[in-house]
Amino acid sequence: MKRNATYLTLVFFAAFLFPTMAEAKHIIGGGITYECLGEVSPGIKRWRFTMHVYRDCIGGGPSFDQPIDFGIYQGTESNNFLYSTKEVYFNYLAELIPDTPQCVTQIPFVCVEEAIYTFEEDLPVLTNESYFIVYQRCCRNETITNILAPGDVGATYSIELTAAAMAVCNNSPVYSEFPPIIICNNLPFQFDHSATDAEGDILVYSFCQALAGGGNPMNGTDPFGCDGVIPTPPCGPPFDMVPYTVPTYNFNNPMGGNPQVSINPVTGEISGTPELIGQFVVAVCMQEYRNGQLLSNVRREFQFNVADCTPNIDAKLSADSLTVLVEDYTIKSCGDKTIFFQNKTTIASNVKDVEWRFDINGTTVSDNVNKWFTAFTFPDTGLYHGMLLINQSDGACSDTAFIHVQIFPEVHARFAYDYDTCVADPVIFTDHSTGDGGLNQWKWNFGIPGSASSLQNPNYQYPIPGNHPVYLKVTDKNQCSDDTTAIIQWFPVPPVIIIQPSSYFGCAPANIYFDNLSTPIDESYKIVWYFGDGDSVQNVISPAHVYDEPGVYDVRVEITSPIGCYIYDDFFKLITVEPPPVADFSCDPDSALSNFNNTVHFIDNSTGAVHWNWQIGPDFTTTEQNPSHSFLDTGKVIIRLLVTHPAGCKDSMTKELDIRPEVTWFMPNAFTPNGDGINDDFFGKGFLNGVTNFRMSIWNRWGEMVFDTNNPNDKWNGERQNSGSMSPEGVYIYTVSFTGPRGEAKEYKGFATVVR
Repeated sequence: MKRNATYLTLVFFAAFLFPTMAEAKHIIGGGITYECLGEVSPGIKRWRFTMHVYRDCIGGGPSFDQPIDFGIYQGTESNNFLYSTKEVYFNYLAELIPDTPQCVTQIPFVCVEEAIYTFEEDLPVLTNESYFIVYQRCCRNETITNILAPGDVGATYSIELTAAAMAVCNNSPVYSEFPPIIICNNLPFQFDHSATDAEGDILVYSFCQALAGGGNPMNGTDPFGCDGVIPTPPCGPPFDMVPYTVPTYNFNNPMGGNPQVSINPVTGEISGTPELIGQFVVAVCMQEYRNGQLLSNVRREFQFNVADCTPNIDAKLSADSLTVLVEDYTIKSCGDKTIFFQNKTTIASNVKDVEWRFDINGTTVSDNVNKWFTAFTFPDTGLYHGMLLINQSDGACSDTAFIHVQIFPEVHARFAYDYDTCVADPVIFTDHSTGDGGLNQWKWNFGIPGSASSLQNPNYQYPIPGNHPVYLKVTDKNQCSDDTTAIIQWFPVPPVIIIQPSSYFGCAPANIYFDNLSTPIDESYKIVWYFGDGDSVQNVISPAHVYDEPGVYDVRVEITSPIGCYIYDDFFKLITVEPPPVADFSCDPDSALSNFNNTVHFIDNSTGAVHWNWQIGPDFTTTEQNPSHSFLDTGKVIIRLLVTHPAGCKDSMTKELDIRPEVTWFMPNAFTPNGDGINDDFFGKGFLNGVTNFRMSIWNRWGEMVFDTNNPNDKWNGERQNSGSMSPEGVYIYTVSFTGPRGEAKEYKGFATVVR
């Protein structure tokens, strides 16, 4: 049995392929996957992350880092922060030198190392954000064909742990096979790059951008920074993309070829015919969907190496399963006895003759000689064996594929259902499927996300109305299956109408939101509201309505389903609306207030109030209905009354009072400066709070000023300026002037008589 003649299906990559490739820098591929290990405490789940990294083991370049730093980022791709870092040692290291395959010449010597890093982390479950697990390292092979300056470009291996994946404790898919180490130039090739998924989710494959990370250590940058050789910690998303050598190559056309090398989005098969010898960076993304929701995107990067090798032949065909070591192909059919066999032998140009053989009840049938494809009708159900023989006349490069055909009885999926169309009760489903193979599995989906059953005859209570597509797939013990879908029109009316508020007591105008809590209903139902004040509205599930006038109102709700089911209810005296309160008060006195007349009595004149809140000036509050207050300071003050109705409605009134500052001043008309301690000084008395620009001056009869002061507390002792010669007896003139607290000018004039 010979190897595949189109390419070598080897497990590990290679970078040192050709004599012209003088030096290999380091990394040539890798990727990260995750497993959910379950919940360790409320809201926290444990995850195992596994990274495979591949590098050249010849041609220079550093070995695998031991340990490496993973970065765990939290947030979105465009807005995130470093949640934690993880230092991890590899737990597996292998060096492989593959055997030289048969029937292929000019295969260069290769040597590749693989390292596997694994770690576990407990992470809080997020609802609107993701975690990003990141590793970055420089650098790539300098001989890569499809990117610019490859020796200066590093790699980023990352996977996003989405909120959707955390919610269901998802396991990411795992690629089943590794890409071939060598592809033969100018020859068609096919490689199954599909994956397995533990939960059986839908997988979609595509070529995607290879991610850059780190930079050339010779550029003088910080070796541990984002552009360094070993970013520590690795830098978070968004990540830079590798610079493809456009326009010849891009991420979706990484190799060119005729036909162009491409990937099947459903099967993951990579196929095409390369036309240029070289090394090509290729990245494959696998998107995982469940019930239409994206759970994960697993990116794997590798290096295709196109060599000038000469393949011979490998017999193969399309089948349901394959035993690789002996190339046994098993084809299963459920009911259909005519099987079409698709020959996929490689390479077609090297095929000289083809023969199909089948054993039918001990008789060998081989009437399909030299037919590349064939269709064969088997007589009945059962197990049949056959062979595909390629180049039997050339023993050096002949090959044989062994065929096993299992034809099982046919399966037909059928079911019936029963329910009362106007009553919101469960729907009863009855399986009527048939199959001679012994049905033993039933998979129901009732058209609601998350609704499923494995019972043969289930009942299902719908939470919402609608036209629900019900899907049934039945499987027998031979794994033959069939499915069918029927539309259930489920539009009952609610058994009881429930609305909020259940009662209302308030003031006009009353803006009320009526919350319809009845179920099942949706926008397809006709809903009519009568608000009791002459207004109504329809086709609104939960309306708002304003009652402008006081009164007591009844509310009526009518519900009609799309298929004509009807229910109504009256809510008597549901709404009570009263007149709003009116705040009013008076002040006694309300004028002529001053620092000498500073006590005010406040009289409440409000209507509809049961509670009073007074704000009297900046510092005094009270809840008395008719309070009194003495103002300790002068000036204009704001008085505010806030009143509250029994229903909680409020109103307020504000007034302003002016507490005027008043001053007084009195002067004597004579004094006796004789030193007997009685009436020895001449001075004034009064209340001068807030006074400015005070001046008192005294003049003799010849117009000479004998005393002058700016201090209202100073006294004249009869001497000239209180320190000169004693003034003689007689009459003197005084003047007193000052500015009052609010800027008013005051002046006092009179006579001061000196008596000895």
